[in-house]
Amino acid sequence: MNLSQKLGHPEDTKLLIIHADDAGLSHSENRATIQALQTGMINSYSIMVPCPWFYEMASFAIDNPQFDNGIHLTLTCEWENYKFGSVSPITEVPSLVDKNGYFHKNRTEFINHANAAQVEKELRAQIEKGLHFGLKPTHLDSHMCSVGVSPEFLEIYKRLGKEYNLPVFINKQFVESISLSSEQYNYKNTLLADNLHIGDFSDFEKGELKKSYEKALDSIKPGFNVFLLHPAFNDNEMQGITKNHPNFGSEWRQIDFDYFTSNECKQKLKENNIQLITWREIQNIR
Repeated sequence: MNLSQKLGHPEDTKLLIIHADDAGLSHSENRATIQALQTGMINSYSIMVPCPWFYEMASFAIDNPQFDNGIHLTLTCEWENYKFGSVSPITEVPSLVDKNGYFHKNRTEFINHANAAQVEKELRAQIEKGLHFGLKPTHLDSHMCSVGVSPEFLEIYKRLGKEYNLPVFINKQFVESISLSSEQYNYKNTLLADNLHIGDFSDFEKGELKKSYEKALDSIKPGFNVFLLHPAFNDNEMQGITKNHPNFGSEWRQIDFDYFTSNECKQKLKENNIQLITWREIQNIR
C-alpha cells in the first residue's frame, strides 16, 4: 500500500501538505502564518526554536492544537543584520557558530566547520526546548535543509525523528540538489515526499511567482506533494530582516501569504482534485 491508501484514499490521489516554514523568525512571520492557518489554505507550519519570536508562536501552537506544527531544526542564519545562535551553550557547540556566537550564514560555512556530535547535541536541544515548553510537534523539518548537506548529518536527523517518534520531511531531489558531499545517501526505510514545490527566484524576478504557484497546482502529480512557503508581511520588520536578500525576502513572503489565502488558490485545489493532508495523519499511521 502506498501513502494514499494507508491514509484511506485511492491509490492515485494527489496528496498535498501546504507548509509554512520559519514561524518564530519574527512577529511579522508569526502574524502572517497564524492568519494563513486560520483563513487560508496553509495547513502546516514549523517553528524555529532558536529565534527571538519563538515564544509567541509556541504559545499559539499550544492554544491551537488543531493545526499541524513541527520543529524547524535550525543550524544556519542567512540574514545580514538579524542574527541568532544555538540553544545549547556556545561552549558546548563551538563548531556551529561564528566568532560572534551566531550560526554560520550559509550551508558551505556550516559544513566546513560543523562537528557531527555537536550537530546532534544542538538539534536535540532544540527539540527538548520545544517539548519542555509544551509543544506537541507533528514532525521535524530543517531550515535551509542544512541537515541535507551530507549523509552523516541526514542520518542524525533521521535518527532523531525515530527517537522522538516524529516523521521527518525529506525530499530526495532537494537533498541531493543542495548536497555538499560526494558520499551516497541512504533512503532505506525512509518516508520521502515524492514532489517538493518551492518558489523559484527567476520567477520572482520576472514578477511571475504567483503564476508559478498556479502552474504547479495545475500540474501536481499523484503521490505525496509538499509546498514549502514562507508567509510574512512586507512591512518594516521583515524588510529589515531580509535586507539585501530578495531570495525569500520580504516581498516574496507577502506574495506567499497573498496567494495561499486567496479564493483563487482555494479554487485551484478544488479544480485539480487535490487532497490536503497533515503530518499528524502521517504520524498516526506510522
